Amino acid sequence: MKHFKYSIIITIIALVGMGIWGYMQGGITHAIRLLSITSILALMEISFSFDNAVVNASILKEWNHYWQMIFLTVGMIIAVFGMRLLFPLVIVSQTADIGLFDVWKVALYAPDEYARILSSHHGEISAFGGIFLLLVFLNFVIDDEKTVHWFKFIEKYLSDLGRINTLPTMISLTLLVFVIICVNDDKKYATLWAGVWGVIMFLGVKIIGEILENQHTKTYGVVSTVAKGGIGGFIYLEILDASFSFDGVIGAFAITTDILTIMVGLGIGAFFVRSMTIYLVEQGTLDNYIYLEHGAHYAIGILALLMLISISYHDIPEIVTGLVGITFIILSYFSSKKYKERYLKK
Repeated sequence: MKHFKYSIIITIIALVGMGIWGYMQGGITHAIRLLSITSILALMEISFSFDNAVVNASILKEWNHYWQMIFLTVGMIIAVFGMRLLFPLVIVSQTADIGLFDVWKVALYAPDEYARILSSHHGEISAFGGIFLLLVFLNFVIDDEKTVHWFKFIEKYLSDLGRINTLPTMISLTLLVFVIICVNDDKKYATLWAGVWGVIMFLGVKIIGEILENQHTKTYGVVSTVAKGGIGGFIYLEILDASFSFDGVIGAFAITTDILTIMVGLGIGAFFVRSMTIYLVEQGTLDNYIYLEHGAHYAIGILALLMLISISYHDIPEIVTGLVGITFIILSYFSSKKYKERYLKK
């Protein structure tokens, strides 16, 4: 319970604040309505982001205490206020060519218009997030140093292909080209450019990490985890979290157009995802259940494909992506448990 103490405190404060805000706007009935919607959004974010927590934990377990705290403090501010509030405002500001303050007023006083503008750029957002997440998945399975395989025949073959370093990038760009074919002409360039930026951001973060690690190796003569526990790793995790949150932010508008309710609800969920991440790290869950990380990455791969498909086919429900992710996590958990029982018997 200690891992979730601060998340619970934040949740209580946030819900009390939303209750007061709702009461000031429309009395007790409106307060109850806002509390209900906020709780639904929080539960949605928690349920559908467990794969995010697992992947975060697989990276964070190599970090030292200092960078883990940076991830939980500065990273939390970026996750809640940056990705759940500021990022949608910036998108609307840039596309509608109006100032951020004016966008904030639109979000507060004309939420339907705000939601319409943001949703109209679903394609570009999904292209960026989908390609970035696809590269995360491909770089996990196409890795010649990977020794633990869940689906052994397929993963062993893909792992052998890891000797071709450029293969994940090649696959992602090729898929992006095919996706763009189905996009309306007036959106093709913007969607393509967003997808390319997904590739650039992924490769850029990897380059930063390798530079930092090489510098540390030259200075101290040993290879360390500085690339994973330094600024490169921090940026990588924040972009990863952003890619997960894109779909959730847009999907939340199907429940409510109130920007504050969305931010608070998804923010509560983000706090619990961070707490789950630390719990998984400190309990050594990924070491005890060896396929859990595989399940999370397969969930990421499916999410990436669904995001790319949704660029042309907008009717994919948020619950579908969430249930697919949870299914892979559950299957990998039971596979890990079965492996553990068999190994212990020996």
